[in-house]
This record gives sequence, C-alpha cells and structure tokens, in this order.
Amino acid sequence: MKPPSPKPPASALLVSGPIVPTLLRLALPNMLSMLVSVLVGIAETRYVGILGTAPLAAMALVFPFVMLVGMMSAGAMGGGVSSAVSRAIGAQDFPRARTLSLHALCIGAAAGALTSVLFLVFGPALFELLGGRGEVLVQAGRYATVLFSGAWLIWLLNTLASILRGTGDMRTPSSTLVVAALLQIVLGGGLGLGLGPFPKWGMPGVALGQVISSALGVAFLLWWLFSGRARVRLSFAGFTPQRDMFFDILKVGALACLSPIQSVLTVLIFTGLIAPLGVAPLAGYGIGQRLEFMLIPIAFGIGVASVPMVGMAIGAGDVARARKVAWTAGVLSAINLGSLGLLVAVFPGAWSHFFSSDPVVLDYAAQYLRWAGPAFGFFGMGLTLYFASQGSGRILGPVLAASVRLLLVAGVGAWLSSMQAPPWQLFALVGAAMALYGVTTALFVKLTRWGPKSS
Repeated sequence: MKPPSPKPPASALLVSGPIVPTLLRLALPNMLSMLVSVLVGIAETRYVGILGTAPLAAMALVFPFVMLVGMMSAGAMGGGVSSAVSRAIGAQDFPRARTLSLHALCIGAAAGALTSVLFLVFGPALFELLGGRGEVLVQAGRYATVLFSGAWLIWLLNTLASILRGTGDMRTPSSTLVVAALLQIVLGGGLGLGLGPFPKWGMPGVALGQVISSALGVAFLLWWLFSGRARVRLSFAGFTPQRDMFFDILKVGALACLSPIQSVLTVLIFTGLIAPLGVAPLAGYGIGQRLEFMLIPIAFGIGVASVPMVGMAIGAGDVARARKVAWTAGVLSAINLGSLGLLVAVFPGAWSHFFSSDPVVLDYAAQYLRWAGPAFGFFGMGLTLYFASQGSGRILGPVLAASVRLLLVAGVGAWLSSMQAPPWQLFALVGAAMALYGVTTALFVKLTRWGPKSS
C-alpha cells in the first residue's frame, strides 16, 4: 500500500494553495480575536460606568489615544513586520526572516517606550485640550498614567503577534490575544470595582488589568518564539543590528502609521462637526459609529490574513498571485460589510434599538445608517486593500487615499457647518467619504507597480 503524501508546509499553502479557502482559514482566528477585543470595550464601559459619570467621561477622553496605540502597533507597524517576514519566507530566506524578527522586536520596544514617555509627559495637556476639567481630568490622568506606563508591553505584544502572522501562523497569536482579552476583563473589573479577592483601585485598577494581561501575553509569545515552537526560531546569539533590516520593516510600517492617525483625526473632526448640533444628533451618530467599530474586525481579519499571502507571493516572485490575493480579499470584505451595511440601511432599528428608546435619537441614528450604511462595503474594501498593500511593500497609495478622505471630511464638513446644514447632510458626507476612500484605494492599488515588473 502506497504511504500517504506528506502534508505540505503551511508556507507552501500560502504561496500556492487555493486563495479563498486559505484566506478564510487565516482570517477566522483574527476576526475572533478582534471581536473579543470589542467585548473588552463593552465590558470596560460597563464597569467604568459603575464607578461613576466622571470616570466614564475620563475614559472617553483617553480612549481615542488607546485606540491609536493599538491601531499603530497591530495594524500599521505590525503590518510592516508581517510584510517583511513573509517576503523573506516567500523567498525561502529563513535566516533573513529570523533576523528581521529580531529587528522587529527592537522597533516594537523602542516605539513602545517612546509612546509611554510621550503620553506620560503630554497626556494631561491633551486631555485638557479635549475638554477635560475637574474630576474628569483627574480620573483621566490616573487611568492614563498606569495604562501608558505599560504601553511598551502593548507594542511588544502586537509586534510578537505580527511576527507570527508573517510566518503564516494566525492561530497562536489570535489565541493568545483572546486569552489576554478575557484576562483583561476579569482583572480590570476585579481591580477596578474591588470584586472578590481584589482591592478596589478604581480607574488605575481598570488600566492595570490591561497592563498585566499584556505582560502575560508578551511572556508567552516570547517563550513560543524562542523555544523553537514557531516556524521561525529566534535567538539573540550573534545578533548585530543592521540598517537594511530596519529599513525593510520601517519603509512599510512607518508610512502605514500615518493611516490610523488620519482615521482618528477624521473621527475627531466629524464628532466636532456634529456636537454643536445638539445631544440627539450626536447620540444618533454615536450609535451608528459604534456599528462601524463592530464591522472593522471583519475587514481587519481578512486584511491581516492577506498580508503573509501577498508577502510570500511577492517574495517568491509571483506578482500575479499577490495581486489576485489582494483583490480577492478586498472583494470578500466589500461583500461582507456591504451586505451588513445595506441591511442596517433598510432596517436601521434592528441595530439602533439596542442603545436607545428615545424616538428623536432613533430618528437621527436611522438617518445616519441610511446614508452611511450603503458605503460600508467601500470602506471594508479600502481597509482590506490597505493591509494587502503592506504585504506587497507598497503602502503609499492607500495612505494617500486616507488623506483624501480626511481632506474631504474637513473641507466639505467645514463648509456644510458654515451653511448650518442639517445633520442628514453631514451623515451623507460620512458615506461619501467612505465610498471615496474605497474607490481611491482601489485605484491606487491598481496603478501601483508591485514587484520587479507590472502585473
């Protein structure tokens, strides 16, 4: 009897396996970890609300910056790390992949330390600039001091996860992030509210829950990578920093970091445009925006899954496959998010009734979802192509597309505000900006040359 054929290595499947099944297999663990992170946000909002109104308002001041750190370390610089590692593996240069991984750890540690210093020094002034006063400002400072003291751990955790994703291993980092998130819920709630054996430390306790869970995640992933259980075994023996290795990561990761900064600025600008219109329009917008945050894990999961597939194809010299992976991933996100967007546009109450019973607020939420919902598919496609472009090493186009979106919201939004436009026109602007972002990203990807020759 003929013995069964040996199972091909995971990297071979990423380079030559069927695209859609491979993408979905890689995407599902990422989507799960992202959805659990959404649950963390819901849980934290719940038990911070128990602490009082001032702590809840304080968390609202700090949250955009926490989100920015996560987006930069996991999605932007993390994509640069995964891209460099996967391109080296695609070229069968495993020593380079190991060396790149060690350089990635240096970048993650340095960026994390810089983040900690910047927010510890300038955080109070930023929170005050955003309107923090009195007890709210005090609570924001207490929460941020503990959290950003551990920002270097958040950077290291996401960097380690990105190294593993670059090797094609999505299950290990996703499982680690899921466990860390669940620990964060337990520890943050326990230390914040004084549940069970824990002391009640309020907002610092909530922040400490994330710091501790991140530290445990870092310890596990370091052990996994240095013990030889990963597809690339790391060791600092004989390690010498090399400029070209740093450049290979930073040429993608550093430029990609501009995109989450632009995204946060877009949200802050639009919130500033809606806020003067009253509490009800702002609340309606908040309900719709919350749905957007729930949909992002789908685009993120598919997009991050495409990074090693594109990167390994580029490393192997198969530019045509790299482009096919990118467009397939973009279409999958467009279909998934577009379908959900159309559903809430037709039936807005199916979502908004979970958050309010005020008919005025629900009316504004319905207006928002009817105008923005049909554009969710474009947004998902653009975000996924942003990640796929990281795998190719050519990220400038998607970053410029985010700039176009930001300029549209700022320019047209300011004009509409000066004209005292009704809320529905501003909501329509959100949808138009999302659609423009998706179309512009796709156009830049189409026109950008990948690899040594056009494809």
